[in-house]
Amino acid sequence: MELFFKVSSMIDIGDYCLFLQANAASGMAVHDDCKLKFLELKAKRTYRFIVYKIEEQQKQVVVEKVGEPTQSYEDFTACLPADECRYAVYDFDFLTAENVPKSRIFFVAWSPDTSRVRNKMIYASSKDRFKRELDGIQIELQATDASEMDLDVFKSRAN
Repeated sequence: MELFFKVSSMIDIGDYCLFLQANAASGMAVHDDCKLKFLELKAKRTYRFIVYKIEEQQKQVVVEKVGEPTQSYEDFTACLPADECRYAVYDFDFLTAENVPKSRIFFVAWSPDTSRVRNKMIYASSKDRFKRELDGIQIELQATDASEMDLDVFKSRAN
């Protein structure tokens, strides 16, 4: 009998090799609306941010909230729950040292310390696959509290 499987990562531990397959446990689907809203943010700048949520019952990532282009960074952070994980995309505008306006698209993996362990595990195991669906992410941030994703962190990572 032959056994075929996709290897995402391999860890060599002496005489044994441990094979890890990303998202094998989570099996989360990505709702089409997630990709469509992201494309609108990227190409048309229709939104300032998008917050994504995993619907465990439906086993898929869905759009939870979109922010209008006029909304601020504070509006964005207010949409992230204090005790539940989320994925988010934020279109960050800034000026370079030469005063040239630029924009960077950030992917934020929000996993607060106060969220349940199961919630953290589901989001962690689904993150890479979900991120691959969003073609055009420029910078990734992982945050467990507000200080890890404050505006100064965005500014320093954007340059």
